[in-house]
Amino acid sequence: MTRRSLPARSPHADSTLAGSTLPGPSAAPPGFPSARRQLTRRSLTASGLLLPAALLAACSDPAPAATAGADPGGTGASDGGGASAGGIDTSGAQELIRATADEEVVALLPPEVADSGVLRVGINGTGSAPLSFLADDNETYIGSEVDIARIVADKLGLEFELKLTTWENWPLKLEAGEFDVVHANIGVNPERLEKFDFASYRAAYMSFLVKKGADYWLEDADSLSGRIIAVGAATNQERILTDWNAELEAAGKEPAELKHYSSDADTLLALGSGRVDGYISPFASLSFISARRDDFELQGRINAGWPDETLVAATFAGGSGLVDPYAAALNALIADGTYAQVLDRWQLSEEALTESRAHTKEHP
Repeated sequence: MTRRSLPARSPHADSTLAGSTLPGPSAAPPGFPSARRQLTRRSLTASGLLLPAALLAACSDPAPAATAGADPGGTGASDGGGASAGGIDTSGAQELIRATADEEVVALLPPEVADSGVLRVGINGTGSAPLSFLADDNETYIGSEVDIARIVADKLGLEFELKLTTWENWPLKLEAGEFDVVHANIGVNPERLEKFDFASYRAAYMSFLVKKGADYWLEDADSLSGRIIAVGAATNQERILTDWNAELEAAGKEPAELKHYSSDADTLLALGSGRVDGYISPFASLSFISARRDDFELQGRINAGWPDETLVAATFAGGSGLVDPYAAALNALIADGTYAQVLDRWQLSEEALTESRAHTKEHP
């Protein structure tokens, strides 16, 4: 397949970024879910993940969105650290991780996608590090979501075309055909399975951020009794804490007090000053913060689908025909070690899967 050179374009909301404008087998650890476990409507309904259709896009799997280019600590796009910032390279000139095409996988592509020669990937342009965010140059989008999508495009023998969207808009834009796939830390749930197909590529975990050296450990309902916990409003993590508080009250114990803040910067200020005991958010975002700051550390690990399991997945319009070749490409990348390189780069190896698979309405 002949590759085409795509013109560079300036990044702005809902614009197209050609791949040329961007920078440059891991076994799941014990206790992490197998990608084979099916996500049934019954189990996810019991866990509270079966949401009204109006909340399809708004159930907020990602951490509270940071302003594009903002550091999770609220200090701006760059602290001047580059490659030395917590061991994570946030420069726009970082070396790309690339993969080679697999002809057996390429042969699985729908004809219209194969003929186009391009994989159009939507990402959350206001996302949080290390998932998708602006590099130190304040113009290049980098992150684990970008890197995973790029190496899949390589494995499929397609050019990589990055398109920006927002968390609120990706469902409509995907259904309208503006993207072939969306990478935006999207969790698989029954409501989304009514409209979309998914190829899983990462475990979905929540953790607690606390002040380093805290003399308590947050990980379950009992550990939160009487504590003050920061949490994003109307998020899945708030749903988990609300369920835990109900358990505590039923047992005659003091529930946790939940606090909401308008930004990560305000939340971290409250945590650092001792006004809250902990901050629950997706593991990916909190691990990035803890890697860059020496005053915070992580505690606990809770599946985002608690009390069941869910996975983060590449998302497609239902019936597009892309989910099976995409899962095959991800499995080839897991096998050749390129997938592990990406997760290692962004310090997300703890969320690695040993296998990707297609999740559809018929086979959740």
